[in-house]
Amino acid sequence: MPDYTFKLLFVICFVAASVIRALGVRRSGQQRRAAERKLNLDALLLLLGFLGMIVIPFVYLLTSWLDFADYRLPTWAGLLGAPVFAFALWLLWRSHADLGRSFSPALEIKGEHALVTGGVYTHIRHPMYVAHLIWGVAQPLLLQNWIAGFCFLASQLLLYAVRVPREERMMLEQFGDEYRLYMNRTGALIPRLRS
Repeated sequence: MPDYTFKLLFVICFVAASVIRALGVRRSGQQRRAAERKLNLDALLLLLGFLGMIVIPFVYLLTSWLDFADYRLPTWAGLLGAPVFAFALWLLWRSHADLGRSFSPALEIKGEHALVTGGVYTHIRHPMYVAHLIWGVAQPLLLQNWIAGFCFLASQLLLYAVRVPREERMMLEQFGDEYRLYMNRTGALIPRLRS
């Protein structure tokens, strides 16, 4: 199967992810004006994600600048990238749908936010991060380039390592014992096996 087929599959999945995110932000009513954004650690981490999700992959797709870092996988590996990405898209969509108005693109809790423990949140506390990590695994299967393929996964691992501990502290401060109990029965990234 030609390499451009995998690149086209990536673009289709990227567009679907963009629509899912836009609808999730719209549904939450949490759009933020650019003037409200501050340059801080979160902004830097999100910028790295933007570079790994959009800028570098599209530089690779639209130019030959990164071709020196190409590699070739067997066709089955590229074909595996599509369902892996599709699962990431489903999880991203489900995460947004389950959060509803409690979603915020920033690390903040607003007055109308509630602790969401249903839907995919029944099993894992951070399904949106998991969706992005799975996307990060699919990307190098579809974009077979050491730079464009792995840049999103690298940015998301860094985002997860820095942001999630802060998010968990924030949730504990806001929801206290209710969140502590939720943490005890769910895994952060992988569903907890129950006895």
